[in-house]
Amino acid sequence: MSELQPHPVKQLRRTRHGRIVAGVCSGIGDFIGVDPNIVRVALAIASFFGGLGIGVYAVAWLIIPEEGKSGSILQDLIDKQKARQADGSWPRIQWPTPSSTTPTTYGNGAPYGPAEAAPQPGPQPEQAPTGPRPTGERPGTDV
Repeated sequence: MSELQPHPVKQLRRTRHGRIVAGVCSGIGDFIGVDPNIVRVALAIASFFGGLGIGVYAVAWLIIPEEGKSGSILQDLIDKQKARQADGSWPRIQWPTPSSTTPTTYGNGAPYGPAEAAPQPGPQPEQAPTGPRPTGERPGTDV
């Protein structure tokens, strides 16, 4: 009996050879077994339809790791953020969470702040009197 040798698992990576910008198209081409120029043309055509090709390329640049590295750019950024939070060098924002049983009140018991802080309506402009004019003229006959 012969032992079966496991095939090495093919991984999607941004390659260093054949790279034009970030190696995304050459990495995808190597992974699926097509010429990288076909992938480039497909992304160029997709960018004419609402910029989809540019968006796909940018996202792929962030999530596909480079050849020889274990993590992607996005994964490196996430790991750095977690390390900063663990060190305490990055401030954590504590948002107040209101209790579900007790409504939040401010000083005088108003749930949206003190009543004095609410904008008060300004003075009302004087309205023109309705009815006949004191001189007896009819409205609209200014002569």
